[in-house]
Amino acid sequence: MQSDRIRAAVRELLIAIGEDPDREALRSTPEKVAQSYEAFFKGIGKDPLSAFGELFETEKNETVILKDIELVSICEHHLLPFTGVAHVAYLPNGKLAGLGRLANVVEILAARPQLQEHLTNQITQAISDGLNAQGVIVVVEARHQCVASRGARQPAVNTITMSSLGVFADPVYRAEVMGLINK
Repeated sequence: MQSDRIRAAVRELLIAIGEDPDREALRSTPEKVAQSYEAFFKGIGKDPLSAFGELFETEKNETVILKDIELVSICEHHLLPFTGVAHVAYLPNGKLAGLGRLANVVEILAARPQLQEHLTNQITQAISDGLNAQGVIVVVEARHQCVASRGARQPAVNTITMSSLGVFADPVYRAEVMGLINK
């Protein structure tokens, strides 16, 4: 992350919109934006598979579901945030991940410029690859500031995306897990 370049760009942006970056209330804005970007984009260049760590052996291959994993990401089209939750389900193939590790995968992939549709698919693929799971379903529900604050100006719109792989690509298996997610 090149914080000095971010600060300079924010200063230029303030000038470009007709503001005075030396005005009292704006003096620290370039630094605050640079700090925010360090948090928003900490997933850039980070391998989501690194989040898995040690896996645990299991003889019972029953579906594991984590609901309401909070996420914050930045729309790659407008550089505005979208916030929401991810619901993750996987059918183990002899290996289990620590539950917090699944949330870490979501966090790593969300912490980069994204489209929600791509984020959903990337989480699904990372969990499938990292666990060699028999099946994976990911549902992401989010509100987008680019929809709420500009253009359509629909602050209550919630976008839902879903991705499934393996046995959960079959509508029968998928329906059972989706029923549990939607409870």
